[in-house]
Amino acid sequence: MSGPPLETLLDFFRSYAANGEEVAVRQSRGYRMKSWTYARIAATANRVAHELSARGLVKGDTALLWGPNSGEWIAAFWGCMLEGVVAVPMDDSAPTDFVCRVCREVNAKVVFHSRIHKDVGSVPSIPLESLCEQVLGHDSPPYRSPQLSRNDMLEIIFTSGTTAEPRGVVITHGNILANIEPLRREITKYSRYEKLVHPLRFLNLVPLSHVFGQMLGIFIPPMLAAAVVFGDSLKPSDVVRAIRRERVSVLVAVPRFVESLQREIERQEEHQGTMDTFHRKFAIAENEHFLRRWWRFRRIHSTLGWKFWAFISGGAALPERAETFWRRLGYAVIQGYGMTETTSLISLNHPFRSASGSIGRVFHGVDVRIDENGEVLVRGENVAVAYQQNGRIHSLAETDGWLRTGDLAERDENGRLFFKGRRKNVIVTPAGMNIYPEDLEKALRLQRGVRDCVVLGVERDGNAEPCAVLLMNGNDSDPVKLVEAANRELAEYQHIREWLVWPEPDFPRTPTQKPVLPRIRQGVEKARNGRNGAPASQDALPALISRIAGRSIPLSSKDAHLETDLQLSSIDRVELMSALEQRHQVDLDEVEFQKVATVAQLEKLIEAGNSFESRHVYPSWPQHWFASAFRQAVYYLLAWPATYLLAAPRVHGRENLKGIEGPVLVVSNHVTYLDIAWILPALPARFRNRLATAMGGERLARMRQPSSGLSVFERILEPVRYFLVLSLFNVFPLPQQSGFRKSFAFAGDLVDHKWNVLVFPEGKTTDDGQMVPFRAGIGLLAKQLNIPVVPMYLEGLFDLKADKRIVARPGHVQVRIGAPICFAADEHENEIARQLQRRVLELHSG
Repeated sequence: MSGPPLETLLDFFRSYAANGEEVAVRQSRGYRMKSWTYARIAATANRVAHELSARGLVKGDTALLWGPNSGEWIAAFWGCMLEGVVAVPMDDSAPTDFVCRVCREVNAKVVFHSRIHKDVGSVPSIPLESLCEQVLGHDSPPYRSPQLSRNDMLEIIFTSGTTAEPRGVVITHGNILANIEPLRREITKYSRYEKLVHPLRFLNLVPLSHVFGQMLGIFIPPMLAAAVVFGDSLKPSDVVRAIRRERVSVLVAVPRFVESLQREIERQEEHQGTMDTFHRKFAIAENEHFLRRWWRFRRIHSTLGWKFWAFISGGAALPERAETFWRRLGYAVIQGYGMTETTSLISLNHPFRSASGSIGRVFHGVDVRIDENGEVLVRGENVAVAYQQNGRIHSLAETDGWLRTGDLAERDENGRLFFKGRRKNVIVTPAGMNIYPEDLEKALRLQRGVRDCVVLGVERDGNAEPCAVLLMNGNDSDPVKLVEAANRELAEYQHIREWLVWPEPDFPRTPTQKPVLPRIRQGVEKARNGRNGAPASQDALPALISRIAGRSIPLSSKDAHLETDLQLSSIDRVELMSALEQRHQVDLDEVEFQKVATVAQLEKLIEAGNSFESRHVYPSWPQHWFASAFRQAVYYLLAWPATYLLAAPRVHGRENLKGIEGPVLVVSNHVTYLDIAWILPALPARFRNRLATAMGGERLARMRQPSSGLSVFERILEPVRYFLVLSLFNVFPLPQQSGFRKSFAFAGDLVDHKWNVLVFPEGKTTDDGQMVPFRAGIGLLAKQLNIPVVPMYLEGLFDLKADKRIVARPGHVQVRIGAPICFAADEHENEIARQLQRRVLELHSG
């Protein structure tokens, strides 16, 4: 994306739309991945602008954006820009009362929000999930925007959700363009090389409500016609899978996620028993060439995918240990420094020419000086000049244009900046020495038993002393020894003499995963005053359970029983487990999770969060074109004739599938292990030839890895059966106990690749000919796949099963197909399961 200078973001948007049918966004929707092209986002943005105009909004009015990263969010953002409406992004996790205060502060005329959020008072709202449908009636050609200039407001970003009076930084078109233009010139130099690896894909884990997230989610990717991948999970294991599955090139994340991914790789090495070998390779690679490192750690590169090559970290300083780890493995680590008031960028590391620990050289067009106290002062067009509070616009910078950042840094002889901490966080000891918490935190993080930490200054006899607040890596780590080891890395005046282990599984955090220091300080003060525990917060476990269960739970209910006292359903448990894994970035064993009875036991399980290897395997080779061709040849030459010779089925309701192209989710009652032999001929060829079938995961696991108690012949025969059942029926595991969420995710991948899915929701074959209740999980799967569900009923098979015969007169076995069902996004999973069971039973009675 090169060309003449940009006057406003309207010029940039025209270049954005010129990328046409290139994929702009890949986003997670339940168990599916959806794609948005640049052309589709541009067309939707034009329609949004028409919609805003039809609602009476004009240039200078405001609109709130409150939802997760998505193509709809970006289209709404651009639509506001086209109409001259000022966008006010809100964190998806922002409390409703704070959003309402911001709404009043800016006098918002409309709110774009996700369905999980409540309406904001009487302000008109547009659900992001149905944005396309809402604006479909408007024209999509380029919208005739009002006259805009570089000084016009683009957005107001509120940087805090804890103050009584919200304060928003005013960002103009010129602020954004001051960062875009030099990047565009630099990227143009390398554009010819990009063709070799096109398309680039950025996995962006930073909220679009932050300028850092916007830079890497909206403004930089279109310069390369690149795609941005938005995931819905922050678990390291899920991120690893997403990087590989989506062929991601660059991960965009805050430092905590970069560290979490490092721990995930280390856990995998430890689980495989190769940690000692890994440490030896790591030491040898210190002075090796980049390509040599890449080859030495090729197994890890294979795990993350061959296209993945770089990390972009921002929002806070990346610990040197994490930066060294990934560089040593042969990855590029790009670190920037900036803040909301500077529209993200002040300095940036070059991906191929950077120094360890540096936050980069000063960005083009930005003036930076460091005063006598080491504080960074910034001046330039990228610096916001105002903020809004109490309905008034206030100046941000000093009269001479310099903005005091409050950050401390040093600059080396090559012009590189090195972050030293926040000025307001400096701890001044009784001896008059300045202690920077970041130095102490760095020493603590070097200790393998410390998962994360925060160092605060606490009052002692009228002066300040450092106090370390620790999150431990497992229960076997000794905090005393870890603090002593850290002190050996520090000067005597920096020694940590007071510390405590944080009593909850994680710190309370902002949406960008920064620890919320006021809440942590409150917990430290309570502990020092002899009161147990940390402050109750929205991040506490009981509060999370309350939100999922939809009922109030006292924060002190540690002994409350999850089922009898809190009445958590099986679906509630699934949602709770997923939320806990994402929040605390651990993998929880589903079998152990099902054993948990009380809130206290649940907390212990989180603290002992582990990384376990599932016994269920989800191979992709059965979906390969060669395996599919082999399967169809065997079916039409052998299985199809055999079915009609033995018990030719009579099919009813095939006309219900006219006009349905798929993919679809087929649900049926379960009579025998050979039910699929009658389902396949009942389906039209377009469904039959691309059908994947869920099979009991535990049975598949026993076939793949036979028990040592079997005979030698059986141990040989079982893997052969496993190979044949995958080859001939394209089955995948659907476990009854542990791993079903991964199975559902695999089903989503299948649907994304245009495969139809067959599931038997009863979970077992019938013992008496009667249908047993459907498992609740089918409701969750149907809702998250968001495809038509085809109910089917098999009749006449049970008497064959009871008589132990497989031959019957033609028409004895009947297959009834019902009309496909589509479910609304807000329907509850349990109700969906009940509806499906009722529809299948109705086919029996009909």
